[in-house]
Amino acid sequence: MRSTLQIPALLALAAILTLSGCAKKKTGRRTPPPPAPSSTIPDVETGLASWYGHPYHGRVAANGEIYDMEKLTAAHRTLPFDTWVHVVNLKNQKTVDVRITDRGPFVGNRIIDLSHAAARQIELIGPGVSEVRLEILSLPQPRDRTVPSGVYAVQTGAFRDKGNAERERARMAAKYGAARLILRDGNPAIWRVVVGAEKSEDAADALRLKIVQDSGERNTFVIRLDS
Repeated sequence: MRSTLQIPALLALAAILTLSGCAKKKTGRRTPPPPAPSSTIPDVETGLASWYGHPYHGRVAANGEIYDMEKLTAAHRTLPFDTWVHVVNLKNQKTVDVRITDRGPFVGNRIIDLSHAAARQIELIGPGVSEVRLEILSLPQPRDRTVPSGVYAVQTGAFRDKGNAERERARMAAKYGAARLILRDGNPAIWRVVVGAEKSEDAADALRLKIVQDSGERNTFVIRLDS
């Protein structure tokens, strides 16, 4: 009789121990790793390419080198200097590898400005503009492929007349607290208005979206400012 009464008690005790073990397993689960930061440099970028030669040939590029339009180099708005990029002309599948030495392009929705030599290699000289695919070959130093430290800003306008550029700069400074003029030498010279000084590309893009919402101006884009 005593052993018969103990069986339900033993079953209940076993059930409690089983549930306790399951609870411990649940609390011991590993949390999933955080998502990769959105500032990671993409391996592939697609958009419009253009090229530049005179009057910039022989002048100082943004990285401090003298620009030689017959070398395989290019300008990009945000990629680190000395990044090597494989460029594919999507209209004819011609390719060229270029090193980023300059900043630009600063007009329209173009993503890269090729040197004269690079443009000739992918038959871009005649058309002037073509859709391309950019593939990152190497960054300037081994690391986790995140955007290195730098200063990012938003270009809101480009003017031939310095007075007009200064008025735009003052208007942007009154709204957003930081704006400057950057001279792009040429014939004619262009005065660019850039707003902000952000520590990440994401922060600069958030500022760009705010400017677009405030003003409705769509021809704005993030650039990288390098000393």
